[in-house]
Amino acid sequence: MANASGSRMSRQSSVMKRKSFWRLRQQWKLLGLFEIDQEHEFHDLTCMLKAGLKAAVQDAIDNPPLDVLTEADFTAVLKQAHEGFEMRTYAGPAFAFFRRSLGMSEKEYQLSLSSESAYLQFISNSKSKADFFLTNNKGFFLKTQSKREIRFLLTHLPKYLQHLERYPHSLLVKFLGVHSIITAGRKKKYFIIMQSVFYPDERITERYDIKGCQVSRWTEPVPEGRQVIVVLKDLNFEGKAICLSHQRSWFIRQVKLDTQFLQGLNVLDYSLLVAFQPLHADELSHNFASIITRTAKSVDGWGCHQRAMVPGAISEESAILVSDLLSGASVYHTCEAAVDGKGNLQDVSLRSSPESSPELSRALAQNRRLLPNYKNPLHVIDGPEQRYFVGIIDLFTVYSLRKRLEHLWKCIRYRGQTFSTVCPTQYARRLCQWVETHTL
Repeated sequence: MANASGSRMSRQSSVMKRKSFWRLRQQWKLLGLFEIDQEHEFHDLTCMLKAGLKAAVQDAIDNPPLDVLTEADFTAVLKQAHEGFEMRTYAGPAFAFFRRSLGMSEKEYQLSLSSESAYLQFISNSKSKADFFLTNNKGFFLKTQSKREIRFLLTHLPKYLQHLERYPHSLLVKFLGVHSIITAGRKKKYFIIMQSVFYPDERITERYDIKGCQVSRWTEPVPEGRQVIVVLKDLNFEGKAICLSHQRSWFIRQVKLDTQFLQGLNVLDYSLLVAFQPLHADELSHNFASIITRTAKSVDGWGCHQRAMVPGAISEESAILVSDLLSGASVYHTCEAAVDGKGNLQDVSLRSSPESSPELSRALAQNRRLLPNYKNPLHVIDGPEQRYFVGIIDLFTVYSLRKRLEHLWKCIRYRGQTFSTVCPTQYARRLCQWVETHTL
């Protein structure tokens, strides 16, 4: 009897939590983000995630990856038992290697994922049934995925990392980990960890999810004056432009390179995220020391961010100064550069070079650029007056038989209109066309 009574109370508590969450969802449905407190239905899950991820990252700290990845690194599965659940980490050494190449500190990554501060839930207006969580500092996204999607990512992980090695400034979302959590009596949950494209978001004024089509691509804007977050879509963007000036050609080429890669994976329905943030007056001017720092970050190749953060002398190879990297209009090399312990430039002498150096040729081939001296440089482009956050997300929709049949149905249903379910070649070409026509 006592067990039955306890079971009933547990079910009643669960129902109450769901009802409470539903009321909150109705209240906050336009807000997008809210804290997962003790009354939230996902509170227990996120507590387990924090504990499991802290241990998983600690294993990566205790067993750092080697300098060269092997096949075993991509197939590794780490199983860690915890009180009430089991956490599994997939391809852990490969993802640890990738995080290191991005210059991420494993300790800081661990702290973000396991902080005592509550996770945030993101409620989007997408059709996805996935659950979205953000770390409290909003730097990392956790998203539930299907087993099929996880299998797809792990199968193509070597190609994904090769693409990002070849093009270090790629706009593709940065996948940082794949995990699953198993609890008694419940279905195994798979989830991925990604770097947030819209980070830091304190000054972002507009957010867009772009697919380059018309059908179902309008979101009702938020009434002026309401402090809510909503991600707008293609039709909301009409009449606007991304003003990049001399960086426009770089941006167009990178979108082409990334969509060609996705086309090769036979995927469609991915989105280009774009956010606007006005630049402050002090961000419009860049002093010489800032350019040195940005250059060291930008053109040092795979793992550039990690090496750029090391204090001390800046090597000649890493300090190529390019006023317009893509045009190659003027190139300089530093002969002598010293940086004090606070990161201040002490002494610099220059010599000009009329011809492209091997380092510049490599930078051009990899479509690299001068990255902004900012927290999230790979997803940030500064125009003359605006800072833009850009990234390509949702990379798991394969052009399967089901999608081909959906395409045929939509051709009849939406005759004369553009929609997202088209072959990967057309999808990539159309998104590139959108970028060309909406950038200045």
